[in-house]
Formats: sequence, C-alpha cells, structure tokens
Amino acid sequence: YMSGGLTWKADYNLVLPEKGEQLELTGWITMNNQSGKDFEKVRIKLVAGDVNKIAGTAGMERQTMYSSSLGTGNAPPPTITERRFDEYHLYTLPLATTLYDRETKQMEFAGAAKVPSQRLYVYDGARPDPRYMAANQIHYRMQPDYGATESSTKVAVYREFDNTKANGLGIALPKGRLRFYRRSDNGAVEFTGENNIDHTPQDEKVRAYTGDAFDLVGERKRTNFVADPSGRMVTETFEIRIRNRKAEAAEIRVVEHMFRWTNWQITTQTLPSRKTDSRTAEFAVATQPGQEVVLNYTVQYSW
Repeated sequence: YMSGGLTWKADYNLVLPEKGEQLELTGWITMNNQSGKDFEKVRIKLVAGDVNKIAGTAGMERQTMYSSSLGTGNAPPPTITERRFDEYHLYTLPLATTLYDRETKQMEFAGAAKVPSQRLYVYDGARPDPRYMAANQIHYRMQPDYGATESSTKVAVYREFDNTKANGLGIALPKGRLRFYRRSDNGAVEFTGENNIDHTPQDEKVRAYTGDAFDLVGERKRTNFVADPSGRMVTETFEIRIRNRKAEAAEIRVVEHMFRWTNWQITTQTLPSRKTDSRTAEFAVATQPGQEVVLNYTVQYSW
C-alpha cells in the first residue's frame, strides 16, 4: 500500500561530555500519517534514498513509507532493522504497528556510545563581491579590488565523525537533522548547535557546521598588489590574523580561495599550505591562549 500523506524523517541527538570529544549518538525515526486513513496492525517499511517520483504526487517525500497488513504473531525484539534494497536502504519496523490518521509516532533506530569525534575550526575570511558574481571573470583578472573585498571575522565550528562499525555505527544513516548537546558541570545537557546531513553510507565521514566560535577571531586584508604591464600576470599579498581568546590552545584551518585564475602558485608564505583543489589553499594555524598569529602569503597568477 502506498499513499500520499505518509511521510517520515530521521533526527539525531549527539551528546558530548563536559570535557572530551567522544559523543553519544541516538537516531530517531518520526512517522507522520496525514493520509486521511487509519492503519491498524500493519508492518511498516521505510525506504531511504533519493527515490524519483513524478511531479504532482503532493505530500510524498523522497524518504518513502510503505505499509502492509500483517498480524503480530511472535514479535521479535523491538529494534528496527536496516538492509540494502535496490539502490536505496530499507528500514523495517519489527512489530506490527497501528498508525492513526493525524498521528505521529517516533522510534529509536540507531544508537552508539563513545563515538570518537573531532571539532574543527575553519576561518574562510574572504567574502564574495556581488559585483563580480555574474560577471565574465576574464575582464576582472587585472582589477585591484577583485577578490579583496571586506573580510569576515567569524571562525566556523564543525563537528565530524566516521560512520563505521568500529565506532559503534556503520549503518546507512538517512538524511535528517543533527542536534548537538554538551553536558555542563552540573550534569545538565545544553544545546550547542544543529545542522542537516544528507544520506550517509557506511564508512563515510559525517561533518556538520554547528555555529561560529565566540572566542576565536579572524582578520584578513590584502597588503600588496602588482599587475604586470603585459597584462598576463598578477601578484598579490595577503595578511591574515588569528586571535585566540579561549582558555585553551586551538588549531584553525585558514581557507584561501584563488579567485583570479586556476594557474597560480604561492611564492612566499610564513606558514606551510596545502592545495586542496584547483582554486583553494589551506593553512593550519596553531594558537595558544591569548595569542595572535599572523599569516602572510604571496600568490602569483599567470595566464
């Protein structure tokens, strides 16, 4: 039986201890019946994946719910099972379930304790200039202000972990919302951020942006610009300042975008960098409490 108005979603609660980065993960499935029909003692199967549907089937999501009438019989333990199904993943509720019209039900389907995770700080200080967003780039390669507009001061915070059996997970995680919490010194659990993830297969990495760091500050400015008279080369220098106002050390990944062209090289730098793609370089900046670290680099473009 397949009907419009039967939908489901996945939500994940991730709780970190007062100190440390090992998290507890609990995954919940929430089913919502807005079909106008009651379903009594049915076996429910949930299909996760980007299932294509013809436009006009209002009320149906790409995470699809099917139901079939079954008796309860000898019920297995109340855990949801997961397996591959065609190009998707199928989650089967173990017990016959009654789902009334306009009713919402929730079940736990995933859980793991002491999942190793990592907190990442990322400073991506350049703000795209809207004047150049829809422009033909070739006309702006030599412009002094191209790629050197006002910078952001925010340092983004990301949380990442591996969806592996070694970490107590290793199942296909349906797309849904991650909500992060941390225990305080009195044992209470405090909300620290949330974001959505897409469908995540086994053995893949989960990374979610959770907000901006309060006590980390970035500053970016260009300090030199030289355009070769031939019109085929530009050299520019940037200064990036990272200030750590935290009570502990922190490493910040500074991401720099090479706006002008794909043919570039960093000719001088005060900290090592790595090329992450054809237009991006990344620097690892280690800071101590109360410290300001200054990064300078010069990039040369040619075409």
